[in-house]
Amino acid sequence: MTYQIHRYPADLIDVVYLGHGERVVIRPVLPQDEDLTLAFFHGLSGSARYDRFMTSLREVPRDLMRRFTQVDYANHLALVAEVFGGGRETVVAEARYVRTGDDGSAAEFAVSVAEPWQGKGLARLLLGKLACRAGAQGVTRLTGQTLATNERMLTLARKAGFTLRPSGEVRGVIELEKWLPAPQPGRLCSGAGPSALAA
Repeated sequence: MTYQIHRYPADLIDVVYLGHGERVVIRPVLPQDEDLTLAFFHGLSGSARYDRFMTSLREVPRDLMRRFTQVDYANHLALVAEVFGGGRETVVAEARYVRTGDDGSAAEFAVSVAEPWQGKGLARLLLGKLACRAGAQGVTRLTGQTLATNERMLTLARKAGFTLRPSGEVRGVIELEKWLPAPQPGRLCSGAGPSALAA
């Protein structure tokens, strides 16, 4: 599949307020976000990192962060959720999809939220935005994988309408799949979730 950088999707920039009034900015990732993204993954606990990558990863390779931040916004879209305080910005969640297969009709997704920010609706919101944008880009099937012990992801996937089944190839891995509805003309994916989320 040929990758070509597309225009930055500024329409996906959104500001949400969590249940206790925390202001979070959700936006597509930028190439210059490498250090921010690296800091986010370094801040995850070992178990959270294991859930995200399904392997023990003490250090997150710099070249992986480069691939995570240098995306084309169509075949590979990544969103970050960030907060501002003390004169700096901090990424507290990230989500992405990457098209798979020759025709690009399917895409694999991943979502990760920093532990202090879990249970606030961020993962649900990010996944909703991803699915909306993927459908608008012609993706008809969203897939993912998670560990059978990752209860948060399994619960999120069920509530989002994914079908769950054990992997036929890797023991202890659950396959996630959801067929996306045809895109609706004029539907915007900004504000795909509520502006105020329950804690």
